[in-house]
Amino acid sequence: MDQKLILRIQKSELTDHIVYKKLAKIIKNNKHREMLEHIANEEIEHYRVFKSFTGKEVAPNGWKIFLFVLISRVLGLNFGLKLMESGEEVSKNTYERLKNISPQIETIIRDEAKHEKELISLIDEESLKYVSSVVLGLNDALVELTGALAGFTLALQNSRLIGVVGLITGLAGSMSMASSEYLSTKHEETDKDPFKASVYTGLAYVGTVLFLIFPYFLCKGIFVSLAFTLINALLVMFVFTFYVSLAKGLSFKKRFFEMVGLSLSIAVISFFIGLVVRKVFNIDI
Repeated sequence: MDQKLILRIQKSELTDHIVYKKLAKIIKNNKHREMLEHIANEEIEHYRVFKSFTGKEVAPNGWKIFLFVLISRVLGLNFGLKLMESGEEVSKNTYERLKNISPQIETIIRDEAKHEKELISLIDEESLKYVSSVVLGLNDALVELTGALAGFTLALQNSRLIGVVGLITGLAGSMSMASSEYLSTKHEETDKDPFKASVYTGLAYVGTVLFLIFPYFLCKGIFVSLAFTLINALLVMFVFTFYVSLAKGLSFKKRFFEMVGLSLSIAVISFFIGLVVRKVFNIDI
């Protein structure tokens, strides 16, 4: 019997128990709270099984407890739990290797599978219900403003002026997208509230706009500003695609490269449009 391996599993089970217990205390939904308490109780039972094999007490992983509780508070319970499950320290194969120790390991394997496939998949937060509205605002802001800033960079060639024009363009675009989402949701057969959907779309758009344009207010060099804007756009795409892919069980790679390809293609086209506009209209600012 691999004592070190069993002690690692024992520590993981105790840590997970505490995480689920803490999350259950901050959840308002009674059904979700009961579900998390049920998982926590099963995890502590697993801990006791492994403790009976080792005869030792172990301390939980305090950093993991802090991190996953914080992530669940900030980014949502669904995301926090799925991130926790995807980053399990102990794989199913590890449990399989221990099946010959005791018949109780079979029960633990079934419990762990149930946590992932049944209990956690039942969690349906409002933030995920409106994720399509956030995607709409974020995608539009990334595609439209990245392209617009690339075009403005060649046409105007003044960092602060580009930032101001980009800000006005972005704010106008956010209001347009928010109103379009309101009207669209209002006439759809959905349980989403039209006003909330429009707010999610508008805020996602404005937040993306501010993140994309701030290099133009900090840097004097227009091409340095554009480079930072493109890096910021890639960062937004990466973080948001990771969030949505994990929370909704979708392919990260496919969605990420679709967004990158679309946004950068439009940015390149707009860049040359800006060059043509500057030459045709003889703009010199």
